[in-house]
Amino acid sequence: MSCLQHIPFAKELSMTSLRQRMTEDMQVRNLALNTQTCYVQQVSLFARHFDKSPEQLGPDEIRAYQVYLTNEKKLAPGSILIAVAALRFLYKVSLKKAWSFEDVIPAPKKPQKLPVVLSPEEVLHFLSCVRSTKHRAILTTCYAAGLRISEAIRLQPTHIDSQRMVLRVEQGKGQKDRYVMLSPKLLETLRSYWRAIRPKGWLFEGDVTGQPINRSSVELACQKARRLSGIRKPITPHSLRHGFAVHLLESGTDIRTIQLLLGHRSLATTARYLRIATSKVCSTSSPLDLLPHPIAVEAEPTTPQHF
Repeated sequence: MSCLQHIPFAKELSMTSLRQRMTEDMQVRNLALNTQTCYVQQVSLFARHFDKSPEQLGPDEIRAYQVYLTNEKKLAPGSILIAVAALRFLYKVSLKKAWSFEDVIPAPKKPQKLPVVLSPEEVLHFLSCVRSTKHRAILTTCYAAGLRISEAIRLQPTHIDSQRMVLRVEQGKGQKDRYVMLSPKLLETLRSYWRAIRPKGWLFEGDVTGQPINRSSVELACQKARRLSGIRKPITPHSLRHGFAVHLLESGTDIRTIQLLLGHRSLATTARYLRIATSKVCSTSSPLDLLPHPIAVEAEPTTPQHF
């Protein structure tokens, strides 16, 4: 009886020890804090599903869990990919399993979808519908500099270099610094915002003293502006980053420069905008336009014809 009483404690101790080991493995590899939190959460969900420590689980349980996520939870491939990445890290790095991970923990194929992009006129109209001075300045920055919302909300006044006309983005995605252009119009927008708000620490301060604005607050303001604008296309802060890339491409900027401005590691990621830019997609004539005569489309008779 006493042995049975110690089983839950032993399992809890094992999980705590493994969690600590995995956390340390992620820390020494300098994974982003959000990634660390997400991976630990995914592994915890996996262990809770079987009510066992992951050390006691193997390929059969991993396969059953992926089937569960796909068929019962009906998660999107992107969500399942997060669980796959967490489990691969756990078993490959922390538990040092010599598995063929492509076979044991396969990754689902993620559908390749192209973003819906606003026209320059729609961007202008949308931004004019953002009521808050702070939110309009943030969203304008996302479009003018091609920033992710996570990068825009963490800007500091010292990141604005009006002498060199650049914005410094510190520790963007992948923990990489980069510089982007500072548009004269954006500089004037930020100066007007500064005069109106007078931020002290972060450029875009939140309600909590010493903290930047919460991204959910910006996303909510974005949806309110979309409804006011009457634009039917989906609009998020990231839509403005997409617009930045496509509009630069349509104006003749080379794709390598756009890659550097966006902070993409792979040129292939940036190249997908070639499939959206009208200067690329619409620059070739349809073979229909090459025919010598237009195709006549006659209306079908509405009443029977009698000979």
